[in-house]
Amino acid sequence: MSFPTAILVTVLLLIGSGFFVAAEFALVAAKRHRMEKAAADGRRGAGAALAGMRELSLMLAGAQLGITVCTLGLGSVSKPAISHELDPLLHAWGLPSTLSYGVAFAVAMIVVVFLHMVVGEMAPKSWAIAHPERSAMLLSPPFRAVVRTVRPLISLLNKVSNALVRLCRVTPRDELASVHNREQLTHLVEESERLGLISESDSDLITRSLTEPETPVRTLLVPPADITSVAADADLAEILRVAAESDRTRLLVRHDGAVVGSVHARDALVARSQGRAADARDLARPVPELTSDSTVADAIDLLRRNRSSLAVVRDTAGGLCGMVSLDDLLARYLQPRAA
Repeated sequence: MSFPTAILVTVLLLIGSGFFVAAEFALVAAKRHRMEKAAADGRRGAGAALAGMRELSLMLAGAQLGITVCTLGLGSVSKPAISHELDPLLHAWGLPSTLSYGVAFAVAMIVVVFLHMVVGEMAPKSWAIAHPERSAMLLSPPFRAVVRTVRPLISLLNKVSNALVRLCRVTPRDELASVHNREQLTHLVEESERLGLISESDSDLITRSLTEPETPVRTLLVPPADITSVAADADLAEILRVAAESDRTRLLVRHDGAVVGSVHARDALVARSQGRAADARDLARPVPELTSDSTVADAIDLLRRNRSSLAVVRDTAGGLCGMVSLDDLLARYLQPRAA
């Protein structure tokens, strides 16, 4: 192979190595939610990037195969070509044949390794990390096309490597685990507060938002004896009187001890202004029910789905344990830390 041809092949191999390195780091560094948004917006390459992130183990194996092939090519083509050109030149300068060959070999090795590390690996890696989403959308379509052509070989190599990993009692994954659990996030918040990155009040609020959802509602409920309620046959005047005396706008409606719904003082005012003859049963709205083992997260989700501000809590036997309100649940998140 002529020296100009070898130089051209070297440039192509460096470009190939940089392509595989950049594609590998782009898929690892790109954020899944940003890729999903880009795909929803119809941006070119976002769908291929998402598909690659779902097959991350296979894609990384393809990148490693491509980098290895490029490295072997540089070693078998570029190094001998450079060494072959330097050897006669060094010999002409007066170096013995054995010494000129060794020096030419060493210089060729240094040049090829330097070019491979800087041009073929470090520079593409830095670019991909600096612009992960953009590089992922740009490189994923051609990268997946290359992987698709040698997929059987990559799948075989990937299965062998996964088998070796399992021998070490480690379960291989096809996707990057980017979700942190509640304990990890709480620790991150605590460390951020310790380092002065966030204030104590912000740290307290974020921590409560992570921990309070698992709090049982039985620690927040209003006991049955303290629940403000009216009878099902209470007229509008009685509803407004109880609401004013208790300083409550929402009242439970009961009939023979059973909860039949809730009534809002606003509805009573509207009915009175319209001259309607209505009682609490007519104005009552359904009240969702929870069990005493339900969590704050369950309660908020139930109230949101039912568009309600109140929920009654019952025990395993169906007896009334108490009531929770959306105001109480939100206050649990916003209350200041105890000194």
